[in-house]
Amino acid sequence: MAAAEILLDIDQLALRVGERWLCCAFSQQLRAGEVLVLLGPNGAGKTTLLRTLAGLAPPAAGALSIAGRAVADWPPRELARLRGYLPQQQPDLFPSSVLETVLVGRHPHLGRWGWEGEQDVAVAEAALRETGMLDFAARDVQTLSGGERQRVAIAALLAQAPRLMLLDEPTNHLDLHHQISTLELLRTRAEAGCAVVTVLHDINLAARLADHVVLFDGRGRVLAGPRDEVLRADVLEQAFSQPMDCIEHAGRRIFVPR
Repeated sequence: MAAAEILLDIDQLALRVGERWLCCAFSQQLRAGEVLVLLGPNGAGKTTLLRTLAGLAPPAAGALSIAGRAVADWPPRELARLRGYLPQQQPDLFPSSVLETVLVGRHPHLGRWGWEGEQDVAVAEAALRETGMLDFAARDVQTLSGGERQRVAIAALLAQAPRLMLLDEPTNHLDLHHQISTLELLRTRAEAGCAVVTVLHDINLAARLADHVVLFDGRGRVLAGPRDEVLRADVLEQAFSQPMDCIEHAGRRIFVPR
């Protein structure tokens, strides 16, 4: 059986902000069907790396390609159809309905002067259904709770239908039920042929979702590799400066602060 397509290729990438190196050079590939989780303490560089992967910030060193093509060589509209990015915050400066907000995800698929059609509305409604927000379609987005707004943002990303999904803390503001349903949704998209990169803060959610992990230690070092090689109690202790225990339960490894 042929290997799945490499949708993201990170080659000796290093990041720097000012005079501070966020991470040393590391390499990682991500194929269709796989999930990569970015993990580490606050301020370590996870969001900077995600923005770099999205083509929104240049790396200090190394090369980055999406679907076999350097990020800088992709025309913006084509890249927007292939790669979708969910930032941490979604400012709503003007009132709009939930459906109108999700339809923004369809813009890369429209012509320069095009308007959303019935098919675009159907895609947006399907995305709202997947996130449990279809009943809110007519609501003003400014009246939503933080968790509801986050689910709308995820729906907009789904409506964009990218093959490479980049998400910065998608479980932010979500209760436990919606955290798990969001992880399951991302896994379903990966199984359908997407590649997913996501920032998470919860180690156990990362262990539940990830195929691969990039672990920042906050001191400029990074460990990248398969989930079970990176997510070990001794490694996590060094990254988070917190003693950890690993418990085996129902076929899962659970990490508990000591």
